[in-house]
Amino acid sequence: MADMVAKKIFAGPRIRRLRREWGLSQSQMAAELGFSTSYLNLVERNQRPVSAQFLLRLAEVYDVELTAFAGTDEARAFADLSEILADPMFKGIGLSRAEMQDMADAAPRAVEAFSLVYKSLQQARQSATELSTQVAQREGGESDSSFPVDEVRDFIHDRKNYFPELDEAAESLHEELGLQRDDAFMVLSGRLDEEHGIRVRIMPHEVMPETLRHFDLHRRQLLVNEMLDNGTRIFQLALQIALLEFKPMIQRVGDAHTWQTEEASRLVRMSLANYFAGALLMPYRRFLSDAKALKYDIEHLGRRYGTSFEQVCHRLTTLQRPGERGVSFFFIRIDKAGNVSKRFSAGRFHFSRFGGTCPLWRVHDTFSTPGRIDTQIIQMPDDTRYFSVARTVRRVGARYGQPDQQLAIGLGCDIAYARELVYSKGHDLENIDATPVGPNCRLCERPSCPQRANPPINRSLILDDRSRGVSAYRFSLE
Repeated sequence: MADMVAKKIFAGPRIRRLRREWGLSQSQMAAELGFSTSYLNLVERNQRPVSAQFLLRLAEVYDVELTAFAGTDEARAFADLSEILADPMFKGIGLSRAEMQDMADAAPRAVEAFSLVYKSLQQARQSATELSTQVAQREGGESDSSFPVDEVRDFIHDRKNYFPELDEAAESLHEELGLQRDDAFMVLSGRLDEEHGIRVRIMPHEVMPETLRHFDLHRRQLLVNEMLDNGTRIFQLALQIALLEFKPMIQRVGDAHTWQTEEASRLVRMSLANYFAGALLMPYRRFLSDAKALKYDIEHLGRRYGTSFEQVCHRLTTLQRPGERGVSFFFIRIDKAGNVSKRFSAGRFHFSRFGGTCPLWRVHDTFSTPGRIDTQIIQMPDDTRYFSVARTVRRVGARYGQPDQQLAIGLGCDIAYARELVYSKGHDLENIDATPVGPNCRLCERPSCPQRANPPINRSLILDDRSRGVSAYRFSLE
């Protein structure tokens, strides 16, 4: 609450939308809250910041979460709108940054609808390209799976990566099993055997070289690759229990959304099963309590729960239970080429839907120091600042002579929460020196960036053969 007030929140459009949803006039709302109509009028027009007393009265009278006024929806809408309008098809419209911010603030749901239309256009473009290729080559081709992935990511993001029904069921099963770190494999394999007649077998890598887990329904066996470490083996057992015992619940949660493709429908069920497995191994209340006590020390939490660095990071993004919230983290996973294979934001931080990330973000540097945690304070073009923690992880143990399967994990939060993290020790949080970063080069308008790989697609290039700047590209700022 103190962090929200310190930021001088201007939440006029949000409050106006809520007032209209409740069917109240300004005078009615002002009277119910105990404030003057003139003050409410100034607040709704963003001519006055929202006071702490006003926020508390809103929460008390209308039973709303204070986090609803943190601007998460508006920030995401602005990021989406900026990215969409950067498409060359909109060149010449000339919407200013301030106009786009006004649109996002006033009607984030309208921007969401615009985003859906744009994604449909992109999908149509993709389908047309594939059809042309198929006709030219006179043979069929596989469809691009990126849109089902984006649809599932949006579904998870809209629910703040928190699914209470699954969390509560997982927490209850954890208690029922008396699950502990030291005997987790034995307890979970025993559950599979006793309840389902399924035997767990650790298989030699050469028997299943391209498979990590395989459920043989006919022989009632769960086969697990020996190359997986103990934490990942346990996770695979928890995942199988989710698929066997909680399939109807998982399907019910997933079916709450209307999916455009069968691929998206199946993908979300797998994502929710993985969510359940993480919640079973790291039950909500106990995990949140330990996370706060350990100041979100990821490695320490992993040792306490017998889970991997990546599993802990992902679990930290799900702590969004009303009244029992953890820090709102964002999460990203990339490979050495900068390809993004997983991303999620529980707060204002918004990733680009298309393309990679900014090379100035040190998550890319971790590949040169495998296993070491790197911290950084970054600042986005809208001046919001975030505290970032990054480290490499190994997905599957590599045999001698084979390339190591390394990925980099980035976890971060708003700078206001940095003091709650053990990793902020040594950083001056009073006089912050932040690294300026952007969504990616094609969407970033920061001039003179030595790491720029591409010019921003919504700016005109300035070509001058008499001069060469630190950046490979110079462009107009208007």
